[in-house]
Amino acid sequence: MIRVLLPRQRPSWQLVTPGVLLLCAFAVPAAMLLTGQGEPAFNAVDTTWQAYSFTLHSPFWDSVNAILNWAGYAGILAFHVVLAIALLVWQRPMAAVFAATSGITALALTQLAKAVVGRDRPQGARVLTDTGSYPSGHVSATTAFLVVLVILIGRWWMTLLAAIGVIAMMVSRTYLSAHWLSDVLGGACLAAGVVLLLWWRFRDICIKENAEADGKTIWAARALQRRQAAERAE
Repeated sequence: MIRVLLPRQRPSWQLVTPGVLLLCAFAVPAAMLLTGQGEPAFNAVDTTWQAYSFTLHSPFWDSVNAILNWAGYAGILAFHVVLAIALLVWQRPMAAVFAATSGITALALTQLAKAVVGRDRPQGARVLTDTGSYPSGHVSATTAFLVVLVILIGRWWMTLLAAIGVIAMMVSRTYLSAHWLSDVLGGACLAAGVVLLLWWRFRDICIKENAEADGKTIWAARALQRRQAAERAE
């Protein structure tokens, strides 16, 4: 799952600075909503996008977004668990801790923000929703998982797939009238900022354990040992 070769070391500020800026991009609209100043600032953009989303409705897209509705929350939580278990099997316990901590922290902060901000959702949601619209939990969970994969896999194609996945979930939540546009942007910023800052703290130890694991899974290492024993017996 993680690259065997050591990734190019980057200065800490290249992780901390974008992480902090992303959290600020989440916190500023949250503060504006909390203090009652959010409506004049970006309500027009939210309502315009919502009106455009209504024009996209069709039976086909309803079916697609029903799948995304499941995948963006229950599905992503299951994927987080599978990823953490896979990293443990691949003898990378600290990477597993990083992945699990990223998902749990993003989820906890999202739910806390929902409760504190207390923003009303758009009218006419096409799926069941909980209380609190800002930020989007589906987008936050999806972003956290995909950014973790981008960091661990470290390939350009994973970055592209992650960007497509996050954008698809953002569009889906507004299509379903479950969130305003600012809600999904806030969820993505919150989760991405959290993961980057956590990686800043976990990076060195994860890179070290990856190098020591030498890229072998547990079953591959055991298979190699059996082959070597059979060769010596012959």
